[in-house]
Amino acid sequence: MQASAPDRLRACGLHVTAQRLAVLRAVEHLPHASADRIMQHVRGELGTVSTQAVYDALAALCEHGLVRRLQPAGFPALFDPRAGDGHHHAVCRRCGAIHDIDCGAQTAPCLTPSTDCGYRIETAEIVYWGLCAHCQTPSSSPRGR
Repeated sequence: MQASAPDRLRACGLHVTAQRLAVLRAVEHLPHASADRIMQHVRGELGTVSTQAVYDALAALCEHGLVRRLQPAGFPALFDPRAGDGHHHAVCRRCGAIHDIDCGAQTAPCLTPSTDCGYRIETAEIVYWGLCAHCQTPSSSPRGR
């Protein structure tokens, strides 16, 4: 069972604030959402909250490994509640849908590079591009992101 949101913040050394809790809940409720979409959700929950407070909370959550930031080509930064497990993403070229794909190797990083160039490699990001099941049907039309 996963620890409560306040306990996860405390375990990372973060102060528990209403904004951080609301942002964490928004990311968990809206996986792969943009900061703007997360901000709308947080404002719906808390009422008034500054744009900067949401961005600061997202930065802190990412820095402490509670949230993962990803940015597939052509997309704004997106935020994923599954952080630290080395999973990958499939992106639909037509509608922009994004789905999680578990790493086949089950260890991070799941790819072994031909050289590490002196780096201590910690993660590998893979984005699979194609058409989702909905967009493969003849009657499908493009949806907005």
